[in-house]
Amino acid sequence: MTYCVAVKLNAGLVFLSDSRTNAGLDQISTFRKMIVYEKPGDRFMCLLSAGNLSITQSVREILQIERLNDHDGDEPLTIWNAKSMFEAARVLGSAVRHVYARDGESLKRSGVDFNISMIFGGQIRGEGMRLFQVYSAGNFIEATPETPFFQIGESKYGKPVLDRVIKPDTPLEEATKCVLVSMDSTLKSNLSVGLPLDLAVYEADALATDRITCIDEHNPYFELVRTSWGQKLREAFDSIEQPAWHGNDAGTPLMCGSPRSQPLKKISHPGERLI
Repeated sequence: MTYCVAVKLNAGLVFLSDSRTNAGLDQISTFRKMIVYEKPGDRFMCLLSAGNLSITQSVREILQIERLNDHDGDEPLTIWNAKSMFEAARVLGSAVRHVYARDGESLKRSGVDFNISMIFGGQIRGEGMRLFQVYSAGNFIEATPETPFFQIGESKYGKPVLDRVIKPDTPLEEATKCVLVSMDSTLKSNLSVGLPLDLAVYEADALATDRITCIDEHNPYFELVRTSWGQKLREAFDSIEQPAWHGNDAGTPLMCGSPRSQPLKKISHPGERLI
């Protein structure tokens, strides 16, 4: 299993991935799930991958040389000459289908699903930033102001904080903190996600970035995030008053009448029915 998250903001893009790969309870390995393609001044692209490791590695390898022939006589389309991120995402989709055409049937005969999901985002000179989620069929969807982030892998534990914090106008550093909290929540609740982490932060219109780092258990900022988040959650929990069943001067009643919903009916003998 894995957890990857990417956020598209007015100020830039944030990408974060873990590196744990499981092949059974006693076989845990580390493989990076992020790759950055960059031609400074021309394009910055980042790819996050989840799913079957052999498939994702094949797609990543083929993507660098994949050529999409749209029309006879035209120059084949690649991620290096694409004039938009949409075109680059089409090349990625073609690479996914390329691997499926080559390996799909043999994987199926072996009882292995063609399981892959990817997040692909960045900016190419001449257009704004774009972010896509790519599926195992090679099709994709694009992030919008209403849905400014994508998650793949073990996403449920880290989603609540993203839903509450991330908006298009969220500052870049605040979003970076938020995705790290999201990852910490996932690490806390799921052993199949693990350190080290890869983090890439891209500033809008820069067409390159040097804000790429690997985060392990010795990283001082991530340790601060983990400690502070756990402590603040506990403080917030403790600040909520205890339930008062019937209410009193100091408490808010938990048991009270409602015109629409009645308490659960007890069954007191074998012949009794709820309805």
